[in-house]
Amino acid sequence: MNTSILHEIVQAIPVLAAAGGVVYAALQFRGWRFSQYVANFTKLIELQLQIRKMVIDDPTLGPAGGTAEEVRGYYYSLIQLSLFEIAWYSHKYGQLTDDYFDSWEVNMVSIATRPAFRAMWQSDQTKILHDGFRKYMETLMQKRP
Repeated sequence: MNTSILHEIVQAIPVLAAAGGVVYAALQFRGWRFSQYVANFTKLIELQLQIRKMVIDDPTLGPAGGTAEEVRGYYYSLIQLSLFEIAWYSHKYGQLTDDYFDSWEVNMVSIATRPAFRAMWQSDQTKILHDGFRKYMETLMQKRP
């Protein structure tokens, strides 16, 4: 083998290794960024859940006009929805496996048939939800358990 070819091969090896390292770092950064998206989203939902739990504990903090039992049923259903929203968002960014998310989905289809859940979903009271999740839920609620 010619020494100039051997010299070029020896020079190419570190260049290829460096290029591979850059690609690997970019993929790691992308995964870290998605993890941060999910962590930030989850924290926002957790804060909403704390407020909703306060209303369950003291229904007078909720909207006027409903009985204490109706207010508790509304917020209980809303909390279930919020937990599923975290699962949906985590799955969207690859943080939950398909089989685990599928089990959440099956259970949510069943929960969505409950009268208290339907009443919560159809009410015009404020529900802070990701637009993509809201559309997903509209489709999911068409399914039957």
